[in-house]
Amino acid sequence: MDSRWQALKRKMDEWVAHFQSPAFLEADPIQVPHRFRKKQDIEIMGFFAAMLAWGQRPVIIRKALELARLMDEAPHDFVVQHQPHERKPFLHFRHRTFQPDDLLYFLEFLQHWYRRHDTLETAFARFLSPDDLHVGPALEGFHELFFSLPDAPRRTRKHVSTPARGSACKRLNMFLRWMVRPAEGGVDFGLWTHIRPAQLLIPLDVHVHRVATQLRLLQRRQSDWKAVLELTAALRRFDPDDPVKYDFALFGLGVLEKD
Repeated sequence: MDSRWQALKRKMDEWVAHFQSPAFLEADPIQVPHRFRKKQDIEIMGFFAAMLAWGQRPVIIRKALELARLMDEAPHDFVVQHQPHERKPFLHFRHRTFQPDDLLYFLEFLQHWYRRHDTLETAFARFLSPDDLHVGPALEGFHELFFSLPDAPRRTRKHVSTPARGSACKRLNMFLRWMVRPAEGGVDFGLWTHIRPAQLLIPLDVHVHRVATQLRLLQRRQSDWKAVLELTAALRRFDPDDPVKYDFALFGLGVLEKD
């Protein structure tokens, strides 16, 4: 590693240490699953908070908390036990282009899954080999699995991204970061063990893309799947075992820049 990269790594490590702290939770959607203690509740609310994560963060948090209230603050119990007629209150839920039809299918899939499985982890990890460099196969497999139920709405597919379409899959990569990365920093949960932190990919949005470009970590102009792979490969030079910890540095600097 040449001197420029060594200097940048030192700064990036400093930024990670600054932003990866419980204070990060105050304005981030990850605060929603942090309100729960049961593993399955954390998974379900983490999944919803991540899937709704576009737009202003206070709105994302408010809408995710609204969903928690609709599920009686017991997401796993509600998902497993509720009957179809109990979905009626969800018909009024909307977040940008996420409409009631989308939410009803999300509930249908989650009920189908949790009545048969103990954790959402296997819905991703079953498609991933320990030798796979990154979680791309898990994201593609999950997308196909998620929409494998009869009468899955075509319109809902846009809300669960897949690398097969060249998407950056920002929200799914963020959800996996939450579930997989160690909990020592007080932000991520470290609940899942069949996916290694080394296999995670950077959650890429326009702010992270801009900061990474300014730091000369990324050359690709589009915020797409190829850019995710390029940026994560650059971050592996700093820490091959946990490259996505630098999401805290890139995202935090992007927020400061935006503010």
